[in-house]
Amino acid sequence: MTESRVAIVTGAARGIGAAVAQRLAADGHAVAVVDLDAAACAGTVDAITSAGGKALAVGADVSDAESVDAAVATIADELGAPTIVVNNAGVLRDNLLFKMSVDDWDTVMAVHLRGSFNVTKAAQKYMTEAKFGRIINLSSTSAQGNRGQANYSAAKAGLQGFTKTLSIELGKFGVTANAIAPGFIQTDMTAATAERVGVPFDDFIAYAAKEIPVQRVGQPEDIAHTASFLASEGAGFVSGQVIYVAGGPKD
Repeated sequence: MTESRVAIVTGAARGIGAAVAQRLAADGHAVAVVDLDAAACAGTVDAITSAGGKALAVGADVSDAESVDAAVATIADELGAPTIVVNNAGVLRDNLLFKMSVDDWDTVMAVHLRGSFNVTKAAQKYMTEAKFGRIINLSSTSAQGNRGQANYSAAKAGLQGFTKTLSIELGKFGVTANAIAPGFIQTDMTAATAERVGVPFDDFIAYAAKEIPVQRVGQPEDIAHTASFLASEGAGFVSGQVIYVAGGPKD
């Protein structure tokens, strides 16, 4: 029987975040569904509660420390001490380097890297006090480099270093930190990429599937299954790892 815990999932209004939030709720955890706009979280919260789970919609700008601190305090008051954190919030500002603005760079860094730092820092005190914690950061296969994504690739690679350092610092408190690096996952974000490059999404998916050893693209639930394991009691000896969920090997 899995012990019920309180989980925070950022960027949980849709896509991978929504799937992870629903899966953790199905595992028996109370879930704080966090996104920039609390109203946007209604669909995820409704899906969880209609299935018999417990969820709370929380609005927060993860790039802003005060916003995050207030959100985490609200979560602790209303759901209980959060001991599972999934840092999933992210944005794209794709462009080739010579066209990329400083704002494009800073926005991606602020949401992915500073956001993960802010949320983890605010939640870690609850984990160390409980002598239990699970930190799951969403990296990407783009961490290895991807044309038009100097900002995103750098941020996702940075999250891997952040994850490994957290595992070293927090391990003695019963806290693990791991990263999931998705490959091609069928979401609104990949649909936006297809639109940017001027390819119909169905064609984009078909082309991507041919390049993946398992011959299909990923679904948000593929990431949710992996997050479920990493958040579990049984994953206590897995820490500091980057797990590529990409339908095949990634160096």
